Amino acid sequence: MLNQGELDRSEMGRLIGSDKVEGTSVYGADRNKIGAIERVMIDKISGKVSYAVLGFGGFLGLGNDHYPLPWQSLKYDTELGGYVTAITAKDLEGAPKYGGKAEWNWADDAAVRGINAYYGVPFV
Repeated sequence: MLNQGELDRSEMGRLIGSDKVEGTSVYGADRNKIGAIERVMIDKISGKVSYAVLGFGGFLGLGNDHYPLPWQSLKYDTELGGYVTAITAKDLEGAPKYGGKAEWNWADDAAVRGINAYYGVPFV
C-alpha cells in the first residue's frame, strides 16, 4: 500500500483526477476548514474547470448548503492537503448559494456573474 507521499508522486504531474478533487477540504483565509468540494463544473467549450461547489454546514453531509466558488479563487496548499480561498466561514453568510433540494441555474448568466462578482474574480 502506498503512503500519502507516494500517492502524491504517483499523480499525473500537475494534473489531478476529478474523483480526487471531490471531497477535498477547503480552508478559509484564516486556515480553518470551511467545507469540502462536492463537485467541479467544467466549461463544455474550453474544457477548463470554471467552478467548484463547496458543501458547507449541515451534519455529516445532510442539510449542507452548496456554494459555487470560482475555480480561480482556490489555491492548493500542499501543507494543508486542501484548497485555500480568500474568504472565511463568516464570509459565506452573504455568498451565493443553493440548498439541498434545489440546483443552481448555471444557464442564468446574471447569477453566474454574481458568483464571480462576490468573490472578486473576473467573469470569463
